[in-house]
Parts: sequence; structure tokens; C-alpha cells
Amino acid sequence: MAELGEISALATAGGTLVLAAATFAAVRAAVRSARATERALLASIRPVLVPSRMEDPAEKIGFADDHWVKVGGGRGVAEVNGEAVYLAMALRNVGSGLAVLDRWDFYAEVLRGDLPHREPEAFRRLTRDLYVPAGDRGFWQGTFRDTADPAYASAREAIESRKGMTIDLLYGAHEGGQRTISRFALMPTDDGGWLASASRHWNLDRADPR
Repeated sequence: MAELGEISALATAGGTLVLAAATFAAVRAAVRSARATERALLASIRPVLVPSRMEDPAEKIGFADDHWVKVGGGRGVAEVNGEAVYLAMALRNVGSGLAVLDRWDFYAEVLRGDLPHREPEAFRRLTRDLYVPAGDRGFWQGTFRDTADPAYASAREAIESRKGMTIDLLYGAHEGGQRTISRFALMPTDDGGWLASASRHWNLDRADPR
């Protein structure tokens, strides 16, 4: 009888172990499925910004001091007017979600290779949100007005010397997530203008690199 009792106990324990293993496997499968669903949902609202196409219509952009510029497709603007430096780029959102531009950073040179971006807290906050719809065109604009700001002097010197510059844009989806930093370059052209190009994208709210 004792042996039968031990066998019964062992059988019960074995059955419990099998059930636990099956439950664990089912939970892991459910978690993987939930993560896949979440990734698919996030991908459906993810914005990705690049320069607009060369054939795209020009963007007319106004600044707070009533200064206006016209930016052709695939191009940028870099101007010094009085005591202000004006910067702008024509953009296109090739992602599937609305892009809300929030902050930007500037380098008075073209950064090449895998040089990292600065911390987002060091970026300059836009004075207003800028929006680029999914699959559509939009723009970015920024200014330097404080002549005591070291970036003002470096930006002015780069523009007047016709040197390439780098602009990092921080943006996200409309619900506040999907934060991305995209790196752009403004390169001088023979016609006196500036050509925009994108070189790198960083994901801040999920694993990076992609």
C-alpha cells in the first residue's frame, strides 16, 4: 500500500510538473504574440523623416519676426539677416505615422561616420510644434538670435564661409512615443543654395540599432 501511495504521489507530482511546463510555454507564447502585436502597432504609427524630393513643390516658411524664406524640394536654407541666423529644411515623412518635431541640435560642420548625437536634454526646444503628416511633405525651421550664444557665431561663420553643417532633429509620434533623432546635413551648392541630406536615424524608445 505504501508503494502504491508513493507511486500515486509521484504520478500526481509528474502531472503537476507537466501542467506547469505547459502553462509556462503557453504564457511565453502569449507574451511573444503580445510583443509582436505591439511592434506591429507601433510600426503603423512610426514617423521617419528624410529630405523632401527634388521635384516636390517649394515650402514657404515664415519666422516669428516676419522673415520669410522659400525652400525648394530636397533643399535647405541658411541665411544671416541682421542679427539673426535663419535655418530651414524641406522634409518628407516616409513613415506611416504623423511626425511631431520637438527639438533640434546644430553642428557647424558635417559629421561623418558613427559619431553619436548629444543627449536629448541638450537639444534646443522648438518655439512651436511642427507637424509632418505620414507620406507627405513638411519642414523644419530654427534660428539663432542671441549673439552671445557660441552657436550663433559658429553658424554665422559656417554660412558666410559656405561650409557644410549638421542638424539633428528630435521628433516622435503624435501620442508622444516613438522618439527618433534623425541626422541631416546642409551642403552648399554652386548656385548659392543648400542641399539637404539624411545620414542616420536613432531610436530612443526601443532597441537601437534597428
